[in-house]
Order: sequence, then C-alpha cells, then structure tokens
Amino acid sequence: MSMDLDAPVPFAPAQQEQVAPTDCERWLQPPSSWLSAALESKELLALCLRKLRGLAKVRIIDAGFIWTEPHSRRVKVKITIQQEAFEGTIVQQTFEVEFVVASQQCPDCSRSYTHHATRCTLQVRQKVPHKRTFLHLEQVILANNAHRDTVNIKEANEGLDFFFAERNQCEKMVDFLSSIAPVKVKKSQQLISHDVHTSAKSYKFTFSMELIPICKDDLVALPIKLARSLGNISPLTLCYRVGTTVNLIDPSTLQTADVPTGTYWRSPFTNLADITELVEFIVMDIEPMGRSNGRYHLAEATVARASDLGSNDQTYFTRTHLGGILHVGDSVLGYHLTKTNFNNSNFEALEASSQYSSTIPDVVLVKKHYARKKKNKTRNWRLKRMAREYEEEAQQGRKQDQERDRLEADFEMFLRDVEEDQELRSTLQLYKANNNRQNAGGNMEMEEDSDDEVPKISMDELLDDFDDLNMEDK
Repeated sequence: MSMDLDAPVPFAPAQQEQVAPTDCERWLQPPSSWLSAALESKELLALCLRKLRGLAKVRIIDAGFIWTEPHSRRVKVKITIQQEAFEGTIVQQTFEVEFVVASQQCPDCSRSYTHHATRCTLQVRQKVPHKRTFLHLEQVILANNAHRDTVNIKEANEGLDFFFAERNQCEKMVDFLSSIAPVKVKKSQQLISHDVHTSAKSYKFTFSMELIPICKDDLVALPIKLARSLGNISPLTLCYRVGTTVNLIDPSTLQTADVPTGTYWRSPFTNLADITELVEFIVMDIEPMGRSNGRYHLAEATVARASDLGSNDQTYFTRTHLGGILHVGDSVLGYHLTKTNFNNSNFEALEASSQYSSTIPDVVLVKKHYARKKKNKTRNWRLKRMAREYEEEAQQGRKQDQERDRLEADFEMFLRDVEEDQELRSTLQLYKANNNRQNAGGNMEMEEDSDDEVPKISMDELLDDFDDLNMEDK
C-alpha cells in the first residue's frame, strides 16, 4: 500500500542557502568550486538536491522547480520521495524546499573588475566601412557558445576585443575563429610582475587578429599573376562567399576560384568596390545562355540605371550569373564601372593590358534588389546578440548619433542578407519573434502586404526561444 503525507519529514529543511554570483550563471559548490548552470536547469536541480541531508536514505520519485519571481532571490524545489515503513507498506511524501540565493562574486567576476586581472586579450579587426562581417561572426560564436569563457567583450572602432582570465582560453578562441574565417594572427606579451627571489614572472598576453578586408558581394581586381595561378580566371571577379578561403566568381563565365588564407597574405590585395557603392538598375531584357554551375545561371542582360528612367534612354549590355532569378522589370544592384574612377593599381594594370582591357564590362550585377516600403520591417524572426561594452567616444552630439545610425543601418543590412541568402541562414540560429511584439498595433498584415516580393523565412527554419516562452508563461 502507499500513503501520501502532507506534513514535511523531519530531515527536510524548510530553507537552505544557495550562493550565486551577481552577474553570471555560476553557483558555489563548497568548498571552492563553481558550477555553471542556468536557472531551472537540471544541473542546478542536482546541486540543490545534493545540499539536502538525508535524501540518500530514501527513494526520490520526482523533483522539479516551482516558479518564483526572478528578483525574489528564492529557488523552490518540489520533491516526492518514497520509503518502506515496514513490510508491505510504502510511505510516499511530497514536500517543498526553499533555497535563499546569496550573492557572491566568483573569481572570474572578481578579476573582471580588477586592473591587470585579465591575463589575455584578443583583438579582432577588419578594415572595412561596415560591420557585416562581425555581425556574422557574432552569430556563429553564439551558435557554438564559443564566448562562454570570456570575462568581458568590448566593441572597438574596427572590431571587437575579447578578454580572458587564462591564456589557454584565449588561444581556444583564436583557434575557433581561425577555423571559420581567413585571418592573420600576431602575438605579443607584456611583463606585469617579477619575483626576484623565485624568478616567477607574470605576463599579460595580447593576440591581434586581422580579418581579410574582402567581404561578400565585393568587386575584386586580382593581380594578373595571381589570377593566372588560380586557373587563369579573369582578374575582375566578384566575391560570393567568405569562409576559410575567399570564394570568387567571374560573372561573365561562371568560373570560380578559391584564394587560401596563406596565398592572400603572401600577395594581399584590396577590394575594388564594396556594397556602399552599389547602384540600382532595372532589367530591360534578359536571355539565358543555358550554362550553369548548380547555383548560378549565366545570362545576357540589358539594364538601365533606375535614376536614368524617364530622363534618357541609356542602356548597358552585360553578362550576369543571376540568370536563374532575374526577370524583365526586376530591380538589381550592381557596380557601374563606366561612370566610376578607381584608385587601384590592379585595375589600372587590367586596363593597360591588351588581353583584359576589352573584357571589362560596363556593369557588374551583384544581387536582386527587393523594394521595401519601411526601413524597419516587422519580422517573424530575430537574432540573439552578445552582451558587450562600447567604447566611450570623445565626440558628443551629432557624431555619436551618426555612429549609432551607421550601426543600425549595418544591422538592418545584415538582416536583409539573412532573409535573401538561404546558404547564410543555414549557418545561423534564428529564433521565433515574440508574437505579442509582432502583432502590437495590428501592423503585421499591413507590412507583409507592402513587402510581398521580399523573401519570407518559414517557421520551420526558426527555433523556439525557451527564455521568452518561460517569461510569457509567467
């Protein structure tokens, strides 16, 4: 037989003290070890059960958390136990235990507030006029939880600074970033202290990581010698992807080439034009040529600048790799070479070459353009961001506002890239947006109607954010 007892058993304490830090999810395991565990996680539940005396003498049937206000500093656990009282009789009891959370800084948090406490710093930089690369790196880091050992993350002018308590943690991050992006790393060290009696020395290490200044959709003019070594590809190419290598494509032939990291740094080159110089064109006529490499389809297109429509009849003929997605009347973004002056030695050598000067097109089309009536479109998905600090700028007022607007524009551009590029989405973790926030004001349907042509992300590609779901339930 079984019996349910409402009164608490003698060994079950009504209240226990649980020590946790103030700004990280670590809990003290006496005497001095720390456990990383989120609230209401199985790791924290196991820690709470280990703190109760006498549980080893009974059989635990069930255990779970009871919801409490996050700011209450209380953790409640509901436990169901069984024990055989005498032969043929089993006593079952359910009771609650309340833990009081006491704030305390773990060693890593203490070091983060102390000068010279961080033993290693990783400085990641890229000399480009936008932050799209770092926004992508941020999402890859979050997807792999590679930032879990960082003491602090700080936004710098041309990149990010990662601070670590130990050198091996920093080296682990260096190896991770080197495995997903083409980089060049330099290491330096600074002597912090020296004990003359034991010859013990303490150093602070700094790793400087520079990303290749070539981004997706950049127009690139390769050195002619390098282009010949890469399968004799045309020196005027388009960057369609940046991974561990720089992937280039010749839009007029669909020939592709990969530039390894080592090859790039032995003969570095810069981009000829970036996405800030894209011009909108209208497709007047397009004729597929029947050639494709799986992802791209070659076609001959006649385009006109959108700003020229109604003022003149100037059109441009070009070959493009976007034959599979472009139709007559579509808007497309591209680089207008005939109306642009480039200060680039590789492009000047290309113009002076009798072999390549006649192959330079008037226009290089890059990607299809989707008209959006609103700058900040309400989306059914969102991305998570890393917690970081920002540099304090000496400039105030207008310059700060300009920098903030530039960061918002870069993030909006990155979100549009995610919507339009399925291959990019496959490397990220996209979460369902809060439905209440989506439907606020009833503007969701109105905005969707205004952006019918914009690619939509299906709900099957989105993950549930359990943190938001728990907050909604509470």
